[in-house]
Amino acid sequence: MARKNYSDEFRRQAVDLYESTPGATVRGIAEDLGIERGTLRHWLDLHGTGKKTAADGSLTRSPLKPQPQPGTSGAGMMDQSPEERIRRLEAENAVLRSEQAKLTVERDILRSAAKYFAGETNW
Repeated sequence: MARKNYSDEFRRQAVDLYESTPGATVRGIAEDLGIERGTLRHWLDLHGTGKKTAADGSLTRSPLKPQPQPGTSGAGMMDQSPEERIRRLEAENAVLRSEQAKLTVERDILRSAAKYFAGETNW
């Protein structure tokens, strides 16, 4: 089988899709995108935040990321340097923008489908 090359944007979007889809599994997302599960797991290791949306919509830790050891992650956000804080906030901003773009596309698809099916009814 030929090796496929994926863009960084596609990789990050795949990771975001896994992390933001309630109740998603690596197997399900990989099948939907037509990629291998191992490939998606590798991308999650590289680009993942370690958080996942549970089936009930709440934000939880991803089972794929190991729990950080106590004392290794610092005392919290107050210990961050301004550069680290800016980097973290920019990453959060990128995730939120990606999420917003995904929701906008989904809304537009649903709107088009509603218009299509409303036009088909012969009541």
